[in-house]
Formats: sequence, C-alpha cells, structure tokens
Amino acid sequence: MDLSGTLHLPLLLLLLLLLRVSLLVSPVIAKTDQPDVSALNVMYSSITNPSQLTGWTASGGDPCGDQWKGISCHGSSVTQIDLSGLGLNGQLGYQLSSLTSLTKFDVSKNNFKGDIPYQLPPNVVDLNLQRNQFTGGVPYSISQMSDLKYLNLANNQLSGQLTDMFSKIPKLSSLDLSFNRFSGNLPQTFKYLTSLKTLYLQNNQFSGTINVLGNLPLNDLNLENNRFTGYIPQKLNNVDSIELGGNPWSTGTAPAGMEKASSSNLGSGGSSSGFSSKVNGVAIALIVIAVLALVVLLLSLIKKNKSSSSSHYLDGRSHYMDDQLSNNRSFTPLVANDKKVIDMKPLQSSSSFGIGMITPMAMDPRRSSTDASVSEFAVKYHSKRSTEPITATSYPLSDLQLATASFNSSRLVGQGTIGRVFKAKFEDGRLLAVKKIDTINFARGSSYEFMEIIADMTKLHHPNVLQLVGYCLEPGYHLLVYEFQRNGSLHDYLHLSDDYSKPLTWDTRVRIALGTARALEYLHEVCSPSIMHKNIKSSNILLDSELNPHLSDCGMAVFYEDTSENLGAGYGAPECVYSMKSDVYSFGVVMLELLTGRKPYDKSRPVEEQLLAKWAIPHLHDIDGLSEMADPSLRGLYPPKSVSRFADVIALCVQTEPEFRPTMSEVVQSLVKCVQRSSISKRLGGDLSTSRRSDDSDW
Repeated sequence: MDLSGTLHLPLLLLLLLLLRVSLLVSPVIAKTDQPDVSALNVMYSSITNPSQLTGWTASGGDPCGDQWKGISCHGSSVTQIDLSGLGLNGQLGYQLSSLTSLTKFDVSKNNFKGDIPYQLPPNVVDLNLQRNQFTGGVPYSISQMSDLKYLNLANNQLSGQLTDMFSKIPKLSSLDLSFNRFSGNLPQTFKYLTSLKTLYLQNNQFSGTINVLGNLPLNDLNLENNRFTGYIPQKLNNVDSIELGGNPWSTGTAPAGMEKASSSNLGSGGSSSGFSSKVNGVAIALIVIAVLALVVLLLSLIKKNKSSSSSHYLDGRSHYMDDQLSNNRSFTPLVANDKKVIDMKPLQSSSSFGIGMITPMAMDPRRSSTDASVSEFAVKYHSKRSTEPITATSYPLSDLQLATASFNSSRLVGQGTIGRVFKAKFEDGRLLAVKKIDTINFARGSSYEFMEIIADMTKLHHPNVLQLVGYCLEPGYHLLVYEFQRNGSLHDYLHLSDDYSKPLTWDTRVRIALGTARALEYLHEVCSPSIMHKNIKSSNILLDSELNPHLSDCGMAVFYEDTSENLGAGYGAPECVYSMKSDVYSFGVVMLELLTGRKPYDKSRPVEEQLLAKWAIPHLHDIDGLSEMADPSLRGLYPPKSVSRFADVIALCVQTEPEFRPTMSEVVQSLVKCVQRSSISKRLGGDLSTSRRSDDSDW
C-alpha cells in the first residue's frame, strides 16, 4: 500500500494553515511608514526636554508598533498626535508635512516657541496649538488644509494681520484666535467659511468693520476687547451667544442691514456705545489739557536752563577735547561766538578719530549721562587707536531693533554661551545676523574690551571665516553684525535633518571639513599673533547657499576662559590647560560628527556609546568597523579609501596627548587626499594639493 499520498496531505494542510495565520498576523507587526518615522524623529530632536515622550527616539524606531506616547495609528500610518499638557519646550521641527495620514494634531498647553512651522500635516482635521508661546503669524500653508474643521491658536504671542487664506478651507467649523496680538482688518476670505459655527477673536487688536461676518452661520461669536468700528450686521442677531464689548462701535443712525451696538449685544463685559463715547471724549479732553500743561512747563524750564545746562555739558566735553586734541590745529571749538553751535565736520574728518564713531547723536546734549559716557568712551578709544581705525559699520541700535522686530523670539536663529543670534531683515532686502552678547560678559571689563575685540575681528579675512560686517555699542547693548548664512549650521544639517530632506553627501562632508580646517589653519598659523578659537563645534560652522563652511565666533576666545562651560559635552579635549592643540581635538570631534552623523554626546544611546569620541576611537583603524560607523543617511555612497583616510586624520586629531596631535596645516594637507577630484575640485577651484595660507596673508 502506497502511504506517500496519505502523508503529504496533512503536511499540505498544515502549510496552508500556517500561511493563512501569517497573512492575518502580518498587518499587526508591520512597521510604521518611514516618512512618519522620520517626521517624528525630527520633532523629537527639536524638543529640548523630551523626557516625557516615552518610547520616542531621535532616529529610527516603530511609533505604531512600540506605542510611542501620544501616538495613535491605523495600520502602519500615524493618524493622531496628542501631546497636550506635557510641559514640552523647544520647537516642532520642519518635517510635519510628511505626516500625510494625520487627522488630529494637539500640542496644546506646552511651552513651544518660535514661529508655527510652515510645513504642517496637510490633511489634518483638528489642529490645536493653543496655550504655547508661538510668535509670528499664521502660516499660509493652513490655506491648503481642505479637510480642516477645528483650528485653535489661542493664548499664544501671534501677531500681524491675517492674510486672505481662508477661501479653500470651507469645512472649518471652529476658529479660535483669541488672546494673541493680531491686528488689522478681518480678511475678506472669511466669507468663504460657510461651515463656521464658532469664532473667538477676543483680546486682540483687530480693527475695521465686521461686515464680512454677516452671512456666516455662527452660533458662538466673541469679539470682545479689540478695536472694531462701524455697525453690527443685523444678521448677527441670530447668533445664540455673542460678546461684543470693549470695541469703539459707531453711534447714530445705522445704515440698512446694520444696527448700533446696544447693551443687549455688548455682552456682560461691555458698555453702551453712548457711554463709551462720553468717556472717550472726557479722556481726550484731559489728555489735551495735560499735554498743553507739560509743553508750557518744558518751555519755561528750557528758557531758564538754556544757557547753564548746555554750557555745562559742552564745557565738560571741551575740557576733554582739549586734552585729546591739543595737537590738532584744525579743530574747531564746539562753542563758537557764544552761540552754542556744534560743528561736527572737524570731528568727522579728524585723523584722531576712528571712522564713523562721532555722530550727531553721540554729541547731542539731550542724551542721558549714560549715553554720554558711552560716546566719550568711543572718542577715547579711537584717540588711543588712531592708527588702527575700525572698518566695520557702526549700526544705530534703533536700526537693529527695527530689523529684528525688537529682538523678537521669532527672529531667534541660535543661542550660545555668551548670547543669542537674531535674523535681521532690512527694508532694502538685506539679511544679516545680529549676535546680542549678554551684558554679564563685560562685568570684569569695560566697553574698551568690546572695542578691542571689534578692532581685532575686523582684521580677519578668509573665505571660510564668518565675516564681521558691523557692530553696535550703546548702553546695555553689545551687538555684533555678521553676514547671514541661509543654510544654518552644520549641527542642524547633521542632527535635525533626516534621510528624506537634505542629507549631506560624502563629497560635501569632506569639503566642509577641509574648509573648516583652512579657517583654523588661518587663525593658528597665518594670523600674528596666533589666535585660538576655543569654541570649535558643529553649531559654530555655518553653511552658505552652496554649503560652503564659514567658521563663526573667531576672535572671541576672551569670553571662553573656562572651556568646560562653553564647549558642549563631548567636544572638550582631556587636558586642563587650553592650547591650539585643544582646538585640533575639538575639530577632530566635528569630523567624527561628519563621519558618523552622531552627536558628540547623546544620552539616548547606550552608556558605552554616549560619548562619541570614546566610542569611535577604537574603531577608526578597523575597515569593517568604519563601514558600520558611517552615517546611515549616506546609504553606502562613499569611496572606502576616502573614508579610511578621513578616519586616519580623525585619529591623529583626537589623541589624548596634545603634543602628538598634528598642526592644522598638516590636517589640511591630509584632508586634501580625501577629496575626490571628479566631484569636488571644480567647486573648490584652484589647486587642492597645497594649503591656501599664502592667499590669506593680509592679517
């Protein structure tokens, strides 16, 4: 009897059963869609205190399978993010638009700052960002969210005028912009919000009429405490709950279809328009009387003290000028023919003064004593350094305040040990970066120290050194003005980027390392006397539009006496006494970042891998180990020989003993060998086989 057929049948049935079970189980164990993972990784890296986000990581992971805190999924797609009330700080990242399946995004009741990201989840239905510290305006990308029903941006620091962005979101049912700083008229595209039931605009600075709201199907409307004028559309009488108090509504006979504001529609917090008008009239009259009285008083004081006060100020200055300018025979006295005339031309043209330091504002007798002391310091400083004038532009504080929106947090682009950096937008279209140095850094010195630093920094000229273009010295303000680099810092590119945005190619990484090495070579070996940097890290390497590196904070080592405080964890050399070889060590750590894509210190990794240099050094001469160390975002697209030479340079730079580390000119020569001529030499230009030291001898 043949039993083979009998034996095969049960086996076949078992295989079919296993196949069916695997098909049923596979959707459960499917990993999260990669674009969703990348977006959450970037968001996690942008949050400064992510300890509450259990399960989250800065790279990789499976949000759906591992049940990350606040994440809900359908299949392998992230559909909801609810992180409300976790006390999170920082920002939201720049990759949220990759979350194409997300329908609910709630990060309310946290401490997020800066502008609301332009790239928001495109298909979100419920967007809740209320009770944070967002600044700037409403991003125009919201106009493309055709499924949006609930938008809550209340209790932030948003400002500006709403643009006409509401024509393509007809499903919007609830809009809350209350308790912000919005101003201007309501956009006419509000009329397209044909599903809008709830509108909260209270406690802003909106102005103009509210006619555009007349035909909306509102059930709940709050416009309290704004600057709305005109009449209230009669159709708003049908609104179930309406609050209109705290606005200067029009009085008198209302046009057809309009009505005056009355006690019935001003709400509990309002008052009748007639009473408001009377109060406003009394207030205006009192203000006018007070102003007139003040003017009369000031005129009498000016007349009384005109001679004495001006003479005292100018006499005090003239004594000082006599001391400083006794040998300047062309100097014209400030007081001429008893007319108290201030002649600025001799001051501006005198060789005893630096360029642009004596201005009418500096010599204005109406300035305060504090202002006068700063101006006097400027005169003394430039008299002292008459042969070394400062060529950088002296910017008025008012100009920089205007360009940075009064140093608003929405313009903040970086923060370091000694101060913060703001993006400055000028009316003529120029973009500059303003570094606002914390005043405490001058507690041990004076404004002389600041001007000495400026004078030295203006002598630095190298294509890979960030150029100082200006400064500002006014009471309480020590500001440096630099060229603005549009691609931010190397740190941002390496650690706040991901596989799907702008990964740096291997050729670009080598080019960045070589350019930075040339900058350090210039500081160490070309400048006389030599300059230590003391703050080499990836956040101080800025990238221009072509990803060329520019080393910032050059010439500011005076602020970094204690290097253990200013250098981030993982960058500092092991020795106690700082030297130029310590700069070499820090540069080696930056090269490790370029090679591995890892941070110098990452507490989210296993203990043995948290310090990048300690983990990497044993593997730098291991060919197999190098392939595992290389940044995964490179996807293996690099020449092994170039990587091996790159690792050899790193190993030399991060040696424990300073005396065994190479000079920066030796580092430059070694890095040149890593360059792939076919892809880099054309972009760098010139002969890469030699140092550029001879090109930068104008120190």
